[in-house]
Amino acid sequence: MFENLTEKLSKTLRNLRGVGKITEDNVSEALGEVRKALLSADVHFRVVREFIDEVKDACLGQDILKSVSPGQQVVKIINDELVKLLGEGNVELREEKPLRILMVGLHGAGKTTTSAKLAKRLAKDGKSPMLVACDVYRPAAIDQLEFLANQENFSFYCDRNSKDVPQIARDGWEDSKQKGSDVIIFDTAGRLQIDDELVGELEILNKEVNPHEILLVADAALGQEAVNVAKTFHERLGLTGIILTKVDGDARGGSALSMKRVTGAPIKFMGVGEKIDDFEAFHPDRLASRILGMGDVVSLVEKAQENLDQEESARMAEKMLKAEFDFEDFLSQMRQMKKLGSMGSIAKMLPGMGNVQVGDKEEEALAKHEAIILSMTKQERRVPRIIGGSRRKRIAVGSGVQIRDVNQLIKQFSQMQKMMKKMKGGKMKRMMEGFGGGAMPNMEDMDPKELAKLAKQFK
Repeated sequence: MFENLTEKLSKTLRNLRGVGKITEDNVSEALGEVRKALLSADVHFRVVREFIDEVKDACLGQDILKSVSPGQQVVKIINDELVKLLGEGNVELREEKPLRILMVGLHGAGKTTTSAKLAKRLAKDGKSPMLVACDVYRPAAIDQLEFLANQENFSFYCDRNSKDVPQIARDGWEDSKQKGSDVIIFDTAGRLQIDDELVGELEILNKEVNPHEILLVADAALGQEAVNVAKTFHERLGLTGIILTKVDGDARGGSALSMKRVTGAPIKFMGVGEKIDDFEAFHPDRLASRILGMGDVVSLVEKAQENLDQEESARMAEKMLKAEFDFEDFLSQMRQMKKLGSMGSIAKMLPGMGNVQVGDKEEEALAKHEAIILSMTKQERRVPRIIGGSRRKRIAVGSGVQIRDVNQLIKQFSQMQKMMKKMKGGKMKRMMEGFGGGAMPNMEDMDPKELAKLAKQFK
């Protein structure tokens, strides 16, 4: 979502890091570029003006630390102010039991899907959620919510014969007591913030169910209009939080940087994909780091710990230490990596990789590698050296690729195995240390030439 903003800010920050002395002139010049980048990302102009003023005051009023360069300190100030703009600290939902959550927002923001995603996340935390269908206007809205509830085995309530939304919500609340649900999520109809009658219906619904949380589900593509949307809903209902949807899209991201400042309501979650599991808690410091091109390794590690089989990872690490890694293991690792998402989404979480375009070609290459390996027999996967000319031809035909593709993969894999044998023992052990516990490998002590050779094999 923030690719363009990240690209422009990264360029400005690179220039800043080389600054030897902070003056009003060079700070003003740099912040002029930051202002342009934020406005082009559809951040509301008032929010941009306030943000730039705060950064400038902080820069000019700051004592320069001896341990860092002046330019680096300005970068840190921009990062800190960006975190403040997004909302400091991760804000959890309230701990009330049963917790009542009212989902509101515009047409097409994705409330129904987001309601199910939120229920799934809470279920992972040991909660017993119920979904209540309060959207009686959109065709098939009730069916969609019921399908998602059944798919995930959540409790569900609806009344297809009624248009009385407050009564449906009350009845759903009563039904949740019978079913022992400790979280009730009310999915309401989308509406325009200028639609006084429908927003008035939400006010009545708010009084009827007295929710602990009122969450605005907002499309990340809203841009500057996000300010008006968030402001109206907050004034009429008193928002307790915001959920950004379609963060994985090509929106410019201005809504994320505007709504928190305007309403004071924290962004609590983000929808990062179409699948029901593509839903993350919002961490302002991590998003600020991504926006500034510094990556988000913490989220990547958390994602790996949640999705990857730790025992399998430990077993693979042991095989790599012994230089016994084969095509069977490679296939297993590829399938595990798919659980983390696309290569592009992973790259964005790595420091310095935010602007690297990892697109269809890379994804197609991985799919091609998987097809080639699947066309091998188990013996061929375990002992690649037995794959001669006739076998390679058969594998190419079976996987729908050219023989040169098979040759290239086998050559790269052979080079990787040689590298593992060369590094067998001390260096490899240091590299793989901590994999079983989900930690990142420590490569600080490795010879840079060895690292370069290893990286080349995976290029």
